[in-house]
Amino acid sequence: MKRIALFASGSGTNVENIAKYFKNHETISVEMVLCNNPAAGVIERAHRLGIPLKLFNREQFRSGEVLSWLQEAQIDWVILAGFLWLIPKNLVAAYPNRILNIHPALLPKYGGKGMYGSFVHEAVVDAKETESGITIHYVDEHYDEGNILFQKSFVVEPTDTPADVAKKCHALEYEYFPVVIERAINS
Repeated sequence: MKRIALFASGSGTNVENIAKYFKNHETISVEMVLCNNPAAGVIERAHRLGIPLKLFNREQFRSGEVLSWLQEAQIDWVILAGFLWLIPKNLVAAYPNRILNIHPALLPKYGGKGMYGSFVHEAVVDAKETESGITIHYVDEHYDEGNILFQKSFVVEPTDTPADVAKKCHALEYEYFPVVIERAINS
């Protein structure tokens, strides 16, 4: 059984979707949720889903304390599901090619520090892009620069608002993220 930890900073809709997908799975188990935001909606979701949750601050994250928690829980894979902080080098080194992130754009476009959520969707609309999508990639020491594992695009209509683009992105995230996680872990 491969044990995964889910990191999130916000509402946790992707965390819930992933947890439900892997509930009673034969080879993959969601063991914990880790969150850096004490006001995040993911906290309530994790409690409701019965998944152990740990809150942490920047010092705990950078010092290696969070890494110790993962090692104590015998976590095999780390999944970033709406997590906004840069992953420290010690964590990347401990989980080489075993940290996945989802990004709400077709990288390398609209990636990097500060490019998340509505900021990405606003940039896509402002640039009058004709397509956008999701990217699932391995995590390295830089924002959104790890090797790309999967991309799926959709058409951005000239009348689409950032909210419309977000809705299309979320639909793809919910459909593909758990499947791609499963494929990566079982390959």
